Formats: sequence, structure tokens, C-alpha cells
Amino acid sequence: MIVGLDHIAIAVSNLDEALQIYQNILGLKLEKTIVVEDQKVRLAFLLAGEAKIELLEPTAAESAVARFIEKKGEGIHHIALKVTNIEAFLKQLKEKGIALVDEKPRVGAEGRKIAFTHPKSLKNVLIELCES
Repeated sequence: MIVGLDHIAIAVSNLDEALQIYQNILGLKLEKTIVVEDQKVRLAFLLAGEAKIELLEPTAAESAVARFIEKKGEGIHHIALKVTNIEAFLKQLKEKGIALVDEKPRVGAEGRKIAFTHPKSLKNVLIELCES
């Protein structure tokens, strides 16, 4: 059910500074920036071939991304995989003993169905599933 890599998300303290690096030094093209109020983050999507780089800046000290940066520092936050049937895939993962952050999909930043697995089940890596 996995059909490819959707994006790699990187937690950053300052989105504007990070964009200078990813755009001006690496040459990635900015697709868009958005604020996701309920997750307390500002996002930038950069095109990187068939996948994207998603930069995550916390907009509040109590956001999950702010806690991540405080605990681990800036860096890779999660890897997002494209799936064809997110509900069926979540059911399969649960049956195989994978802990889920989201047992049912929710709407993500780009309006698609998303869900997260718990890092403790996947070698300390937070995986986001995105229905393609």
C-alpha cells in the first residue's frame, strides 16, 4: 500500500533562516508556506524531485514541534510515506502490533488524509502516512 516517499519534515527554530539555506544554498524551489493553527506550526514546502522537504517552525512554546526542538534540537522530525488506502493500512499496522498516534486518519496541512505511527514501534522514527 506504500507507493512512495511524500516528504521529509525538518523541525527548525526559524523558518526564514532555514529557507535561506534550502533555497539559496541548496537551490530548492519554494512551493508554498502555510500556518496550521491547530498544530501551532508554520510550514514551508520545498520541491525536491518527486518528494518534498517540509520545514516546520513552531508558532507556540507548547507545540509538539517546539517540544521536539527543545528535547532533540533542530533536525529531521518525521518521514512521510504516500499510501493508497490509509484506513486499510492503519488496520494492517495495528494488527501487526505497530503503535499508532492516529488510529483514524485526520486532515493534514494540504487537505489530504494523514495519520502518524508511534516512533517507539519503528526504531524511533516518526512516520506520517499520507493518502495519495
